[in-house]
Amino acid sequence: MTGRMFRPTTLGVVIGSRAFFSPTPCKDARIQVLAQLEGLGIKSVILPYEATANGAVQSLADAEQYAALFRRHADEIDGLVICLPNFGDEIAVVELVNRAKLNVPILLQASNDSPTRVDVKSRRDAFCGKISVSNNFYQYGVPFTETTSHTSDVWGEEFRADLDRFGRICRTVKGLRTARLGSIGARTGAFQTMRYSEKLLQASGMTVVTVDLSEMMGAAGAIRDDEPALLAKMARIRAYGAIPAHITEKQIATQAKWTLAVNRWIEENGCDASAIQCWRSLQDNFGCATCVTMSMLGEELSPSACEVDIMGAVSMYALALASGAPPALLDWNNNYAYEKDLCVATHCGNFPKSFIGDTPEIGELDVLGETIGRSKCFGAVKGKVKPGEMTYFRLSSDDSKGTLKCYLGEGEFTDHPFPMDGGIATTRVAGLRKLMKFVTQNGFEHHVAMVRGQHAQVVEEAVIRYLGWPIYHHGGEPEPQLFRL
Repeated sequence: MTGRMFRPTTLGVVIGSRAFFSPTPCKDARIQVLAQLEGLGIKSVILPYEATANGAVQSLADAEQYAALFRRHADEIDGLVICLPNFGDEIAVVELVNRAKLNVPILLQASNDSPTRVDVKSRRDAFCGKISVSNNFYQYGVPFTETTSHTSDVWGEEFRADLDRFGRICRTVKGLRTARLGSIGARTGAFQTMRYSEKLLQASGMTVVTVDLSEMMGAAGAIRDDEPALLAKMARIRAYGAIPAHITEKQIATQAKWTLAVNRWIEENGCDASAIQCWRSLQDNFGCATCVTMSMLGEELSPSACEVDIMGAVSMYALALASGAPPALLDWNNNYAYEKDLCVATHCGNFPKSFIGDTPEIGELDVLGETIGRSKCFGAVKGKVKPGEMTYFRLSSDDSKGTLKCYLGEGEFTDHPFPMDGGIATTRVAGLRKLMKFVTQNGFEHHVAMVRGQHAQVVEEAVIRYLGWPIYHHGGEPEPQLFRL
């Protein structure tokens, strides 16, 4: 099972041109951008070359043709790429976008001039034309994404990287605008920090689907011991990590029944991410943990958060969309001696296997097991996260201010030892004390989503440009602002 949003990205492609400029660059740009997209595995929607003069958009008639095409493909188009091989017709481009009414991210590219080819027949003037198009976007209230440089070569590596980044921005925006979130069980009574607003999520396009924990335990308990799907799930759990010798087949079967029931409910309800009441009713009344269930879901890019942390599940999903890699939900949990930029991020045992970076142990919950008996607590995924770059993100609902809000940043996992049970990630974040002050002073939860690699730029662009949530990017460079005296 893989998240429903992880299909190939599809982009509408537009070549903008001024009619009195040389048509040659238009054809070249078309060929080059389509080749770049194909190389990245991104699908494209574009009219045939013969449909408009030079295969470009340079009049209102051209704009209407393209707008009609994009409206027909609105369900599949995730974003638009607009290339200006020359100055471009600002009115035709902005009218196309306005008439198509797609409400998707836009990447605006303008081509480089060559200092040796600026005669009347060869000059492009796209450097200037891009400013005119973007000015019209501003007038019409159309947000768009910049390329790394103001101008670039359509065939170049820099633009290829821009297209790859933009594709992930589109996937993140569309995924979050249409997310379905499964809430399995009631919020754990002891954790008021997990309160959130379903209505604020719905206002951003995200729907929460709920189910009572007793219904899920009933569905799991009804699965026959000889059901082929159960036997296959048991085999997958055995192959997922190292299981201590004292764990019985009955414990594995109980865990597999729960996992199978959760997987089926998520599939039936079309959920992209989920959050589960992980303690202690499940252990007391059914006899297993749910950590390995969440870990395996995350590995399949359908992230699942513990403690019914729906906002944590959304945070994980955002990182999965941006990176294409399995995320995890962690506690900002322990200081590391007197190191100001080091801390330990942990959870009982829900980390996906590839997030850990090694083969984990699948054992019992340690802390809860000491209280209620380890035999009821099989299913915890344990391991020390291997060193490497990481991105962290947290989305929260602020009911008193009527908005979703978030923070974001990058850091690294280190190899510092920390002899604690469960899932352990020794973590370095530059300016960590400043970040913790921000977290505590702005009402954020102790949970945070993390993923391997550096993906903050994608998440920030999706949030600032297209989702409109207040965000703090720790360590990031703030966008230049106009100030009123």
